[in-house]
Amino acid sequence: MDGRNRFETPVTLAHNRVEWGVGLGVSSWLALTHFDDINWVIFVSLFVIIDLIGYLPGAIAFRRIQGGRIPRPYFILYNTMHSLVTWSVILGAWLLVFGFQWALLAVPIHLLGDRALFGNTLKPFRVPFEPHLIPAFQQFEIDYAAMPLAHTANEPGVASSVAAATSEPVEVGNAHRS
Repeated sequence: MDGRNRFETPVTLAHNRVEWGVGLGVSSWLALTHFDDINWVIFVSLFVIIDLIGYLPGAIAFRRIQGGRIPRPYFILYNTMHSLVTWSVILGAWLLVFGFQWALLAVPIHLLGDRALFGNTLKPFRVPFEPHLIPAFQQFEIDYAAMPLAHTANEPGVASSVAAATSEPVEVGNAHRS
């Protein structure tokens, strides 16, 4: 979105998921192309450790208290283990010490898979650990959907300025809402 409107609409979320999906596709293609070169013990270990440390403890705590609030350290564990920054540092150190291995693709496959396939990104502290729609956000989505678009082709001057800028004909109307 932007620095002041920090949310995603269904359309922008879908676009982001497609972008993450391209990275997932490239990483998966590389892994399949180099299947015989992968050290599978390292690959599986890297793939599993992310959720073993980052997800499982919070998921267990969340289920034990039946959907209530869990302590902040569970969110920190999740966010740390699912961070592209964290893993860039870890894999960078790995490369310096051990050199390149195709098994390292387990990390982008896991992280990009979480984002592209499940829509999971880092977890804010004020939402449930597991995906549950919070009433305040549900109300926000209702209010947001009722807002007019920031710029519509129906506004005076918008259609002509968009057409001039793009050299393309502009469809007048409110056909697409993101």
